[in-house]
Amino acid sequence: MRSVLRETGYTTAESGIDPDQCEIQIRFNRQSANISQGVDGLKGVLGAGDQGLMFGYATDETPERMPAPILYAHRLVRRLANLRKSGSVPWLRPDAKSQVTFFYRDGLPTSVNRVVISTQHEDSITNDELIETVERQVIDHVIPPELRSADYCAFINPTGRFVTGGPNGDTGLTGRKIIVDTYGGAAPHGGGAFSGKDPSKVDRSAAYMARFLAKTVVDRGWASRALVQVAYAIGVADPVSFAVETFGTERNSRRNVRGELLREFDLRPRQSLKPSILRDRSTIPLRHTATLGEQI
Repeated sequence: MRSVLRETGYTTAESGIDPDQCEIQIRFNRQSANISQGVDGLKGVLGAGDQGLMFGYATDETPERMPAPILYAHRLVRRLANLRKSGSVPWLRPDAKSQVTFFYRDGLPTSVNRVVISTQHEDSITNDELIETVERQVIDHVIPPELRSADYCAFINPTGRFVTGGPNGDTGLTGRKIIVDTYGGAAPHGGGAFSGKDPSKVDRSAAYMARFLAKTVVDRGWASRALVQVAYAIGVADPVSFAVETFGTERNSRRNVRGELLREFDLRPRQSLKPSILRDRSTIPLRHTATLGEQI
């Protein structure tokens, strides 16, 4: 745990938490017997760990099959992290977040209109130095000039100072920033957080499986966009609902996309956690199953 804190960037009390001095408590208990009797099941059948509905989304607007706004937001914070970890910008601290607004035309992203970056920093750095460095070494590295709209604008630490961050600035983890865990608002979110959930909790595993199915639809060229929704009842293995929306982008209107996915994939929780037997999405055999979190 202490090594994870250090790797994350929390190395001193000033950074947000001191890994050598902080108290670490590990407390856990068995799952409620009322829940486990349905989840653990019999004869190898794993029931859903909770009721709920989950969504998976994919689009061909980027090679990663992710919406452009969330993809570029991820790239910005990844660039921040790389600069901090490499020591290139030593005054950066680990707490940071970003937001990117795109203009769309005919369903495709055409230009970036707004960029928002808030990053924690050492107290010795002035606002002007921070803004200039983030603009030059982060934004310019990720958002090229030709991708920016005529009225493009960037907001860098819009409140001014961001010295206090991490656990000292805002406590809690599970359930925070759930939109950044998925598609940045481009698709519905099922409402359940992924953090802290074991794979029997379909909030997590079924959301991964739904993403895998949506990505399969796009990778195979069946549609340009796909939204997969699946719902479960606690303790029941088979989903109670399964729907596919392709937003009118299907390449073959006679193909029953929902029916083909149901025939090919087993949506019971245990099956969705089995190792993949092929990496090539274009040659997925019948009853193929996805590894938890694989290529999400």
